[in-house]
Amino acid sequence: MKNNSEKNTSWKHRLHEIIYEADTKEGKLFDVILLIAIIASIVLVMLESVKSFDDEYHNFLNISEWIITILFSIEYILRIISIKKPLKYVFSFYGIIDLLSTIPKYLSFIFIGSHHFAALRALRLLRVFRILKLARYVGASNRLLVALKASRAKIAVFLFFVVIVCIILGTIMYMIEGEENGFTSIPRSVYWAIVTLTTVGFGDIAPQTPLGQLIASVIMILGYGIIAIPTGIVSSEISKNDRKIDTNTQACQSCLKEDHKDDSDFCYKCGNKLN
Repeated sequence: MKNNSEKNTSWKHRLHEIIYEADTKEGKLFDVILLIAIIASIVLVMLESVKSFDDEYHNFLNISEWIITILFSIEYILRIISIKKPLKYVFSFYGIIDLLSTIPKYLSFIFIGSHHFAALRALRLLRVFRILKLARYVGASNRLLVALKASRAKIAVFLFFVVIVCIILGTIMYMIEGEENGFTSIPRSVYWAIVTLTTVGFGDIAPQTPLGQLIASVIMILGYGIIAIPTGIVSSEISKNDRKIDTNTQACQSCLKEDHKDDSDFCYKCGNKLN
């Protein structure tokens, strides 16, 4: 009985190493094949949206999508059974993305056209960072995330200030330009102020009076300075929190935590023994 239990555990450990890690030849091969399947699936969904192409190759596209959907379903099940706490994966970011990228084709039986949501599989391309071990890009993204969290209060105050400025400027332009020049209400004038301040400039509303045009010019120049402020806030936090972030693919079979050192024996979060 003990031997059967050990064999079962060993089998799950091996499966976990192949699916969740990229430090072995099998793991790298699995991830590359997965990446190719994801790209192929996205291309199929895009081609199916082209009516002329779909009319001619509908059966081929449909069969191909079903094959890929079944492969993704098998992969999803294998990911669940290869870890000790399946719910950790099911409710994780990648777990939810994997599920959302698998069910649209099945939903097409009930809701016509829902299979087009299979384009959500593009989000699974985020796995390319782990597959190719682009350490500097993963580390940079982690540092950016930390900086954004640290500067969220400053950015929130800044955005609140920008909203107030847009309301004031919109009200002023409503009073100056009036309905005859397209500023039919304060909300519409505030919309114009936001579009102008962000330097988007759709052109659907434009000031006609000299004073209005002068104010619009000031808002445009002000917009360039306002855009640079959040960048400066985040850059400052990045420089404060700049540190080396480990990006190895060693993953815990229990809590799915990654970024362990290659020579680690136990998970630094839950203490579970690593593969």
